Amino acid sequence: MTETREFHVASGCELLRFLLGPPIGLSRKQAKDLLKFQSVAVRGKTRVRHDTWLAPGDIVEIATRRQADDRSLERLGLHIVHLDDAIVVVDKPEGLLSMGSEREKEKTVHRLLNEHLKALAKSPQQQAFIVHRLDRETSGLMVFARSESIKAALQRNWKEVTKRYLAIVKGTPAHASGTLRDNLIESKSFKVHRVAKGGELAITHYRVTKSFGERSLLELTLETGRKHQIRVQLASIGHPIVGDRKYGAPNDTARLLALHSYELKFRHPVSGAPMEFHSELPAALKALMVRRSKK
Repeated sequence: MTETREFHVASGCELLRFLLGPPIGLSRKQAKDLLKFQSVAVRGKTRVRHDTWLAPGDIVEIATRRQADDRSLERLGLHIVHLDDAIVVVDKPEGLLSMGSEREKEKTVHRLLNEHLKALAKSPQQQAFIVHRLDRETSGLMVFARSESIKAALQRNWKEVTKRYLAIVKGTPAHASGTLRDNLIESKSFKVHRVAKGGELAITHYRVTKSFGERSLLELTLETGRKHQIRVQLASIGHPIVGDRKYGAPNDTARLLALHSYELKFRHPVSGAPMEFHSELPAALKALMVRRSKK
């Protein structure tokens, strides 16, 4: 069960000072995290700041760790699709990092999920281990392991995992289906390029599922998992992903990268049972097709 603790304000002060002082006694980091994930309410409102003024008689509510984690997952659009003692499959929204970077360490799928699982397990120990990543701009399915050994097992057999994506691209490929093979290398500016020799082999199978005016919907099956593989290869054949300003057109008016991880199929690392997960194309990406199809 979720619980909320209530604290009554005796004298006027700023919210941060109240959180740091007795009887609550939070550290500055703890207070910052609670405010960031809207787990502190004043007069029933969670949209509060560190400098929100408290008046005598006000009630400050603080969510327990489990409630705070549940709320932050929902608020950021991160959904748990499957959860057991070995693995977790989540549906990631566009705009959320898979794991931490130098600029962002907390608002990531890995951090949010790990804290959520710690609360469920009532244990401070690590609970989520990264198996693979999605670009910040890419939405859809990801799988996490719940132990180092499970992570190793999944990564060892990663080539056997079926990974399918949906992408809305500019134009329509000349062939209804095909296979893209390229050698890719990443430059010092962190941009991936095709090269004649060297680099890493990238293989993507594609199938056109629908065409609508100046755009098409493609289903893509990855045989390899190189960084920005799909984006670079589709741009190289003249059909960049809609919204991809890095590899497509810098003046693209679409606000979202139209790439979605919609299917994962693999055998459970413990039971061996076949697992299959699907994620529907987000409404924002469907809207890109609808608007174009009406023209």
